Amino acid sequence: MIFLSLFLSHLIADFYFQTDKMVRNKNKYLNLHIMHHFILTLITLGLIWFLHFNFSNFTRLFLLPVLSIVVLHYLIDYIKIKLLDLGKTRKYFEHFNSDLYFFIIDQILHLLTIIVICKLYFGMKFSFFINRVIEIFTNNGYQLNQMNTFITIVIILILTTSVSGHIIKFLLGSMPNQLATFEGKYLFKNERKEDVAQESPIFSKSLVEEYNYMIIKNHDLTRGKVIGYIERILVVLLTFNDAFPAIAFIVTAKSIARFKQMDDRDWAEYFLLGTLTSMLFGITFGFILKGVLK
Repeated sequence: MIFLSLFLSHLIADFYFQTDKMVRNKNKYLNLHIMHHFILTLITLGLIWFLHFNFSNFTRLFLLPVLSIVVLHYLIDYIKIKLLDLGKTRKYFEHFNSDLYFFIIDQILHLLTIIVICKLYFGMKFSFFINRVIEIFTNNGYQLNQMNTFITIVIILILTTSVSGHIIKFLLGSMPNQLATFEGKYLFKNERKEDVAQESPIFSKSLVEEYNYMIIKNHDLTRGKVIGYIERILVVLLTFNDAFPAIAFIVTAKSIARFKQMDDRDWAEYFLLGTLTSMLFGITFGFILKGVLK
């Protein structure tokens, strides 16, 4: 429970307390972000200290774990920010998706930090942790208690929605300019105009330009993000219930909604990459949920 609680606290602070504005300007909001982590870690470890250890050994079981997690988190984020700034300034990372790689490495380091803290201060053994994971997914009899099951489901929900969404966003990169500006195409037609002042009608031809377009605004992007969240949650539930054919209907529904845009090769590739990645995350976490609950 200790590891799961700390990991959940980290995810909430990183993906819900940290706004898009804070992500875009990490240098300015790093201290505020660390404060969020400090508050959540303080609350989480305070509850653990009370429920598991009955307020005993304040320094080892509460103070040191809180300070260690917060300080290490600050160092990891600070180094990442400096490396990204240096790389972009000197163009070290222009040939690969640096934001995606640094995001994954950053989250792995935070996860390892939590594991190390649990081992140093709470005596969690790596072998015990690994064996429990293997037993859960091989149906060898070990089951999580109700509280751990609930925390695990919440973690899977966050991984399925926010974390997967960030990875997909970094993987796809920014929407191409020609796709973000307008949707549709120019239409030209000849229009005949009748000069009613003449006894015999005289028709003159003039070229009239018509076009349809849709500006992609913030609320449109937010709507797409919500659709992605719902899509992956549905795929998780369908995978959990072995309803794999139904997943095809989700892909079909998305394709029909974007059918006209599929004529644009850039958009089609953008759409296909995002959809396949989203499906991959949904199916993966669906299998994980099945292993936890069944």
